[in-house]
Amino acid sequence: MASAPRKVIITCAVTGSVHTPTMSPHLPVTPDQIAAEAIAAAEAGASILHLHARDPKDGRPTADPAVFMQFLPRIKQATDAVVNITTGGSSLMTLEERLAAPLQAQPEMCSLNMGSMNFGLFPMLDRPREWRHEWEPKLLEATRHTIFKNTFADMETILEKLGKSCGTRFEFECYDVGHLYSLAHFRDRGLVSGPLFIQFVLGILGGIGADPENLVHMKRIADKLFGDDYRFSVLAAGRHQMPLVSIAASMGGNVRVGLEDSLYDGRALAKSNADQVRRIRSIVENLSLDVATPAEARAMLALKGGDRVAF
Repeated sequence: MASAPRKVIITCAVTGSVHTPTMSPHLPVTPDQIAAEAIAAAEAGASILHLHARDPKDGRPTADPAVFMQFLPRIKQATDAVVNITTGGSSLMTLEERLAAPLQAQPEMCSLNMGSMNFGLFPMLDRPREWRHEWEPKLLEATRHTIFKNTFADMETILEKLGKSCGTRFEFECYDVGHLYSLAHFRDRGLVSGPLFIQFVLGILGGIGADPENLVHMKRIADKLFGDDYRFSVLAAGRHQMPLVSIAASMGGNVRVGLEDSLYDGRALAKSNADQVRRIRSIVENLSLDVATPAEARAMLALKGGDRVAF
């Protein structure tokens, strides 16, 4: 008997904290915009929605739970997609700020960055722009001399407060090979258990480069460390997004798209997150693969279910 076709999970990262409003008029900023973009992405085929919040007045990243709660319930009511809330927030936020909304919402899934690192956004300043807000160039420049702090103690705190206490599972964001070994360390200590959902993050200045060879190497090491007890997904920054996530799908992985990771759909600015979801869905289906539904994603990742969140 033929085996069931493999299902590919599409994650959509709706707004993030990397890009700024000046860079694209289509970047969702207000709670209304974030909710509408997330719902449309789910309707286009995303089974996981990765969510950040922004100050509705000027679009700067915010960790305020009150802002998250203006769009989380609306997304839940309108779609069955898995809600994945950031614990990374912005590299300029404290851990306490980054955890405020997830601890209140107790979602099915959160992102978890697997190590401290340089996270350089300052090269975006090389392109001349008329900045809409004073905070935008200041935020980008600040990444030249700050560290994105994710110590072992920080990670332990997140695993304890969200994983153990709230039943939240994680998208483990690994920006380099060493992050895979850090995750294996937590597995060996019994602080995480499979099936692990590992996001290979390629193309951030300070992390591993966005090269196919690096993707193959990341998967080789993950296979060595985790065997059959993990699923991987790939996100790639900027122009590398579609080529590398397409390679990931052909390698047996899952995919992440969205305006957090790239503002483009082909060579033109993406007009919506849903446009990117539709493009990668077409690629996945043309590879003779099936896109996972939210229910299938929950089963694949052993999530607690949307009825056990606090929003």
